[in-house]
Amino acid sequence: MGAMRIGAVAAGFSRDVEFDLARVGTLVEHARRDGVQLLVLPDAALGGYLDDIADPDTSSLPPALDPEGPELVAVAAMAKEMVVCVGFCEADGDLRYNTAACITGDGVLGLHRKVHQPAGESRVYAAGSEFRAVDTPVGRLGMLVDYDKTFPESARSLALDGAQVLACLSAWPTSVTNRASRMADDRQSRLFDLYDRSRAAENQVVLVSSNLTGTLGGMRFLGQAKVVGPDGEILARTWSKAGIAVAELDIEAALATARKVLAHLKERRPDVYR
Repeated sequence: MGAMRIGAVAAGFSRDVEFDLARVGTLVEHARRDGVQLLVLPDAALGGYLDDIADPDTSSLPPALDPEGPELVAVAAMAKEMVVCVGFCEADGDLRYNTAACITGDGVLGLHRKVHQPAGESRVYAAGSEFRAVDTPVGRLGMLVDYDKTFPESARSLALDGAQVLACLSAWPTSVTNRASRMADDRQSRLFDLYDRSRAAENQVVLVSSNLTGTLGGMRFLGQAKVVGPDGEILARTWSKAGIAVAELDIEAALATARKVLAHLKERRPDVYR
């Protein structure tokens, strides 16, 4: 497959889906000028996230979108040859899911419904029920949404399903219980980076972490988009600012190097795990 350029986005989005689609278009074009072949946008990029994870205002929810509707069709038209992951509120009858889509110009390659829910989110969204990797032009890819990456089993399930790349789409805020005066001192800021690096290193995969920036209701989002190599080292990052973190690497070669002596997935002992 050879070397490719991967982009992780930190950006702000809103309840106005037309505005959000225009911003997605701008980000895709900036990434295309940089030669990016895989671009991971944040969770809730189409329609924004909840205004509060503990007690969301159910009168101002993100618009629920049909995955076969015009919004994802528009993203596919923007993506063309690029692989783009984007988060949205998915409508399925009367249910809503916090969903990530993997899209190219050919359409939707796969969907992932967020499985793990923080307090309050279950009042709005139903929970997803599986982790499954999908084949894409940039390799086999698995998606995680937000709180999913807190749980090692999420990423491990995708790695065992052959995922070479994990796209982690987040709407990850600063701590709501112990807010720090400086972003770098915030507990959730440290955990966000810790989880990104740990999930990459323990599975020896490439991890692409996107996140929202700005504020919505009582939430202040961290940014901190990054690309992490299979050794857990950060290859590119945006810090807390909006932008695209771009890294160039040969995914198959990077995985082979990381797994040359110690191959974590092969050396597991599921017979002794409880």
